[in-house]
Amino acid sequence: MDTQSIETSGRFDPANGAVTSVVTSDATRDVTRSPMSPTTELRPAHGKSSRRLSRDEADALGRELDAIRAEVLADLGERDVAHIRAVMKAAGAASIAGRTLLHFGIDPVTFVLGTSALGLAKILENMEIGHNVMHGQYDWTGDPALRGDTYEWDIVCPGDDWRSSHNYEHHTFTNILGKDRDIGYQFLRVADEQPWELRHLAQPVTALALAVFFEWGVGMHDLRVAETTRGEQSLAELGRRSGPFLAKAGWQIAKDYVVFPLLAGPNAPRVLAGNVLANVARNLWTFSVIFCGHFPEGVRVYSEEETKDESRGEWYVRQINGSANLEGSRWMHLMTGHLSHQIEHHLFPDLPAARYPEIAPRVREICERYGQVYATGSLPTQLADVAKRIVRLSWPRRAKRAPSAAVA
Repeated sequence: MDTQSIETSGRFDPANGAVTSVVTSDATRDVTRSPMSPTTELRPAHGKSSRRLSRDEADALGRELDAIRAEVLADLGERDVAHIRAVMKAAGAASIAGRTLLHFGIDPVTFVLGTSALGLAKILENMEIGHNVMHGQYDWTGDPALRGDTYEWDIVCPGDDWRSSHNYEHHTFTNILGKDRDIGYQFLRVADEQPWELRHLAQPVTALALAVFFEWGVGMHDLRVAETTRGEQSLAELGRRSGPFLAKAGWQIAKDYVVFPLLAGPNAPRVLAGNVLANVARNLWTFSVIFCGHFPEGVRVYSEEETKDESRGEWYVRQINGSANLEGSRWMHLMTGHLSHQIEHHLFPDLPAARYPEIAPRVREICERYGQVYATGSLPTQLADVAKRIVRLSWPRRAKRAPSAAVA
């Protein structure tokens, strides 16, 4: 795939599992067709594996999931709006409380409370508000504050870059090697099918650094620096892509590390430290949630070859086998932006995420009936699984090919 052809004009359409509008280069004509083979592949997960489905079976599964989606869309209303506005209000209140405690407090207790409140605000804004609003989950409300194509979130990544690399690329080509650049974020080897390189020996340390500075990894993701070093993208194109990122990053740095500390006068060092820690806390939490939903053992990747001529039902099956959920309380689900239901999110990225816990039992029952692994576990269990996988794949083992699907 020509990496320069992916632009923000592309938008994933969950209604038909395809891209509704993209730049029309020859490269994108090839990759925006609904791409998979006549069957799906096995997905081993903690001793379990998904049953191979024929295309007819996958399409039947897809029709059942389509029915769930249609039912939720028909039921959207005031309670969905009330939820997101309540979260926005809570995040705003937490931000004000946190900054006030940091600015005017003088003791360790108010520092811890202020930093915690600010970190909570940043997590809510990033996960439940920013990520979900930018998916267009609330476009149907007509509220300008909830428009997915204009919302700008509180991290260094420009919203338009995210809508391109995540909403379009990742959610269209989920876990397809060579098309989904979210696989390891181009830093890490997270699948056996990825070829080993010498730099992967350091990936346990690289992963820790990515976790601490996760917003920066996300922010630089759409610059396509790796493609530039390989000669696949010109320096001029890199410069064009860098402009919005540098402007957004400059604003975030000035806001959190210059303006707010200066406004605190003699408390400037305290405010600076609190802002740094709040951002790091948000980064660590976001990294943990995202990696636990995408890279624990058993979540599989696909080759471009095996996803050619993929039907909508087979697209659904790929989302199921390329995702994992997290178990926890209602509060934990909220803090993850309901990405603790990563399977449901990959199936229905445009549905309000707060609806995922309601439909999860039905999705799980469908998966069980069709013999598909519904991967789920606690945050500590999944995070330990991810860590072991990162360490295991740091060693020079021979990369295996993604198995070709055969007629069942």
